[in-house]
Amino acid sequence: MSRIGAPRRLGPLTRFAGWMSKRMYGRTPEPFSVTAHHPGILRGYGMFEWETERAHSVDEKLKDLAMIKVAALVGCEWCLDIGSAIGRKAGITVEQLADLPRYRDSDRFGETEKLVLDYATAMTATPSDVPDELFESLRARLDERQLVELTSAIAIENYRARFNWAFRIHPQGFATGACAVPERAPAAGVTASAG
Repeated sequence: MSRIGAPRRLGPLTRFAGWMSKRMYGRTPEPFSVTAHHPGILRGYGMFEWETERAHSVDEKLKDLAMIKVAALVGCEWCLDIGSAIGRKAGITVEQLADLPRYRDSDRFGETEKLVLDYATAMTATPSDVPDELFESLRARLDERQLVELTSAIAIENYRARFNWAFRIHPQGFATGACAVPERAPAAGVTASAG
Protein backbone atom coordinates (compact mmCIF):
# COMPACT_ATOMS: atom_id res chain seq x y z
CA MET A 1 0.00 0.00 0.00
CA SER A 2 1.20 3.48 -0.81
CA ARG A 3 1.45 6.30 1.69
CA ILE A 4 -2.13 7.30 0.87
CA GLY A 5 -4.95 5.12 -0.41
CA ALA A 6 -7.77 5.77 -2.82
CA PRO A 7 -10.29 8.49 -1.95
CA ARG A 8 -13.58 7.30 -0.45
CA ARG A 9 -15.70 9.10 -3.05
CA LEU A 10 -15.09 9.54 -6.75
CA GLY A 11 -16.92 11.86 -9.14
CA PRO A 12 -18.42 10.50 -12.36
CA LEU A 13 -15.46 11.44 -14.59
CA THR A 14 -12.99 9.96 -12.14
CA ARG A 15 -15.05 6.75 -11.94
CA PHE A 16 -15.06 6.56 -15.74
CA ALA A 17 -11.29 7.14 -15.91
CA GLY A 18 -10.82 4.43 -13.28
CA TRP A 19 -12.93 2.02 -15.30
CA MET A 20 -10.84 2.78 -18.42
CA SER A 21 -7.59 2.24 -16.50
CA LYS A 22 -8.84 -1.05 -15.11
CA ARG A 23 -9.94 -2.13 -18.58
CA MET A 24 -6.50 -1.31 -20.06
CA TYR A 25 -4.41 -2.95 -17.33
CA GLY A 26 -6.69 -5.58 -15.82
CA ARG A 27 -6.69 -3.79 -12.47
CA THR A 28 -6.73 -0.21 -11.25
CA PRO A 29 -3.17 1.14 -11.25
CA GLU A 30 -2.32 2.43 -7.80
CA PRO A 31 -0.94 5.76 -9.13
CA PHE A 32 -4.45 6.42 -10.52
CA SER A 33 -5.96 5.82 -7.08
CA VAL A 34 -3.52 8.22 -5.45
CA THR A 35 -3.92 10.94 -8.11
CA ALA A 36 -7.73 10.65 -7.84
CA HIS A 37 -7.50 12.74 -4.65
CA HIS A 38 -7.14 15.76 -6.96
CA PRO A 39 -9.54 15.43 -9.92
CA GLY A 40 -8.13 18.47 -11.76
CA ILE A 41 -4.60 17.10 -11.72
CA LEU A 42 -5.94 13.67 -12.64
CA ARG A 43 -7.75 15.16 -15.68
CA GLY A 44 -4.74 17.15 -16.85
CA TYR A 45 -2.33 14.30 -16.31
CA GLY A 46 -4.76 11.87 -17.97
CA MET A 47 -4.86 14.01 -21.11
CA PHE A 48 -1.06 14.12 -21.23
CA GLU A 49 -0.92 10.33 -20.84
CA TRP A 50 -3.59 9.87 -23.52
CA GLU A 51 -1.71 11.99 -26.06
CA THR A 52 1.58 10.31 -25.16
CA GLU A 53 -0.01 6.89 -25.73
CA ARG A 54 -1.36 7.99 -29.12
CA ALA A 55 2.03 9.29 -30.35
CA HIS A 56 3.65 6.76 -32.67
CA SER A 57 6.35 8.52 -34.68
CA VAL A 58 9.07 6.87 -32.56
CA ASP A 59 9.45 3.10 -32.44
CA GLU A 60 7.65 1.87 -29.29
CA LYS A 61 10.62 -0.28 -28.30
CA LEU A 62 12.91 2.77 -28.26
CA LYS A 63 10.48 4.78 -26.13
CA ASP A 64 9.93 1.86 -23.76
CA LEU A 65 13.68 1.31 -23.35
CA ALA A 66 14.10 4.98 -22.48
CA MET A 67 11.22 4.96 -20.00
CA ILE A 68 12.41 1.78 -18.27
CA LYS A 69 15.88 3.30 -17.97
CA VAL A 70 14.38 6.40 -16.32
CA ALA A 71 12.39 4.23 -13.89
CA ALA A 72 15.53 2.25 -13.04
CA LEU A 73 17.58 5.42 -12.43
CA VAL A 74 14.89 7.00 -10.24
CA GLY A 75 14.28 3.69 -8.45
CA CYS A 76 10.53 3.40 -9.09
CA GLU A 77 9.72 -0.28 -8.66
CA TRP A 78 6.09 0.21 -9.75
CA CYS A 79 7.27 1.84 -13.00
CA LEU A 80 9.77 -0.96 -13.57
CA ASP A 81 7.02 -3.53 -13.04
CA ILE A 82 4.56 -2.06 -15.54
CA GLY A 83 7.28 -0.76 -17.87
CA SER A 84 8.93 -4.17 -18.14
CA ALA A 85 5.57 -5.77 -18.98
CA ILE A 86 4.78 -3.15 -21.64
CA GLY A 87 8.34 -3.21 -22.96
CA ARG A 88 8.33 -6.98 -23.39
CA LYS A 89 5.22 -6.62 -25.58
CA ALA A 90 7.10 -4.02 -27.66
CA GLY A 91 10.02 -6.39 -28.25
CA ILE A 92 12.44 -5.69 -25.40
CA THR A 93 14.12 -8.98 -24.54
CA VAL A 94 14.72 -10.48 -21.12
CA GLU A 95 18.44 -10.13 -21.83
CA GLN A 96 18.08 -6.42 -22.59
CA LEU A 97 16.23 -5.89 -19.31
CA ALA A 98 19.06 -7.67 -17.49
CA ASP A 99 21.76 -5.67 -19.32
CA LEU A 100 20.10 -2.27 -18.89
CA PRO A 101 22.43 -1.14 -16.06
CA ARG A 102 25.45 -1.82 -18.33
CA TYR A 103 23.89 -1.06 -21.71
CA ARG A 104 26.93 0.81 -23.04
CA ASP A 105 29.07 -2.36 -22.79
CA SER A 106 26.35 -4.77 -23.93
CA ASP A 107 26.11 -6.15 -27.45
CA ARG A 108 22.35 -6.62 -26.94
CA PHE A 109 21.65 -2.98 -27.85
CA GLY A 110 22.08 -1.28 -31.22
CA GLU A 111 23.76 2.10 -31.57
CA THR A 112 20.45 4.00 -31.78
CA GLU A 113 19.19 2.20 -28.67
CA LYS A 114 22.38 3.15 -26.83
CA LEU A 115 21.99 6.80 -27.86
CA VAL A 116 18.37 6.81 -26.66
CA LEU A 117 19.48 5.30 -23.34
CA ASP A 118 22.26 7.91 -23.07
CA TYR A 119 19.62 10.60 -23.67
CA ALA A 120 17.28 9.17 -21.02
CA THR A 121 20.19 9.00 -18.57
CA ALA A 122 21.23 12.60 -19.29
CA MET A 123 17.66 13.91 -18.96
CA THR A 124 17.14 12.03 -15.68
CA ALA A 125 20.33 13.31 -14.05
CA THR A 126 19.98 16.07 -11.48
CA PRO A 127 20.72 18.60 -12.79
CA SER A 128 19.85 17.46 -16.31
CA ASP A 129 22.73 17.73 -18.74
CA VAL A 130 22.22 16.79 -22.38
CA PRO A 131 25.48 17.48 -24.22
CA ASP A 132 25.22 19.02 -27.71
CA GLU A 133 27.12 16.07 -29.17
CA LEU A 134 24.56 13.58 -27.82
CA PHE A 135 21.63 15.66 -29.08
CA GLU A 136 23.20 16.02 -32.54
CA SER A 137 23.83 12.26 -32.69
CA LEU A 138 20.14 11.69 -31.99
CA ARG A 139 19.15 14.41 -34.45
CA ALA A 140 21.04 12.56 -37.17
CA ARG A 141 18.75 9.53 -36.56
CA LEU A 142 15.42 11.12 -35.59
CA ASP A 143 13.44 13.97 -37.14
CA GLU A 144 12.14 16.89 -35.07
CA ARG A 145 8.71 15.33 -34.43
CA GLN A 146 10.42 12.16 -33.18
CA LEU A 147 12.77 14.16 -30.96
CA VAL A 148 9.81 15.94 -29.35
CA GLU A 149 7.97 12.64 -28.83
CA LEU A 150 11.00 10.88 -27.35
CA THR A 151 11.84 13.83 -25.08
CA SER A 152 8.24 14.01 -23.90
CA ALA A 153 8.16 10.25 -23.17
CA ILE A 154 11.34 10.54 -21.09
CA ALA A 155 10.05 13.62 -19.27
CA ILE A 156 6.68 12.04 -18.42
CA GLU A 157 8.42 8.93 -17.12
CA ASN A 158 10.52 11.16 -14.85
CA TYR A 159 7.25 12.63 -13.55
CA ARG A 160 5.67 9.19 -13.05
CA ALA A 161 8.72 7.68 -11.39
CA ARG A 162 9.28 10.59 -9.00
CA PHE A 163 5.56 10.84 -8.13
CA ASN A 164 5.34 7.11 -7.46
CA TRP A 165 8.61 7.09 -5.51
CA ALA A 166 7.40 9.91 -3.25
CA PHE A 167 4.18 8.03 -2.48
CA ARG A 168 6.04 4.69 -2.20
CA ILE A 169 3.74 3.01 -4.65
CA HIS A 170 4.50 -0.71 -4.80
CA PRO A 171 4.70 -3.00 -7.84
CA GLN A 172 1.37 -4.63 -8.72
CA GLY A 173 2.64 -7.74 -10.54
CA PHE A 174 2.28 -6.57 -14.14
CA ALA A 175 5.61 -8.12 -15.22
CA THR A 176 5.86 -11.88 -15.18
CA GLY A 177 9.14 -13.68 -15.61
CA ALA A 178 11.46 -10.72 -16.13
CA CYS A 179 11.64 -7.21 -14.75
CA ALA A 180 14.28 -4.50 -14.90
CA VAL A 181 15.87 -3.64 -11.56
CA PRO A 182 16.37 -0.28 -9.83
CA GLU A 183 19.75 1.32 -10.40
CA ARG A 184 19.26 3.95 -7.72
CA ALA A 185 20.48 3.37 -4.21
CA PRO A 186 17.67 4.27 -1.77
CA ALA A 187 18.21 7.35 0.39
CA ALA A 188 19.42 6.67 3.92
CA GLY A 189 16.62 5.01 5.90
CA VAL A 190 14.31 4.75 2.86
CA THR A 191 13.45 1.73 0.75
CA ALA A 192 11.24 1.86 -2.34
CA SER A 193 9.11 -1.01 -1.10
CA ALA A 194 8.65 0.21 2.46
CA GLY A 195 5.02 0.68 3.49
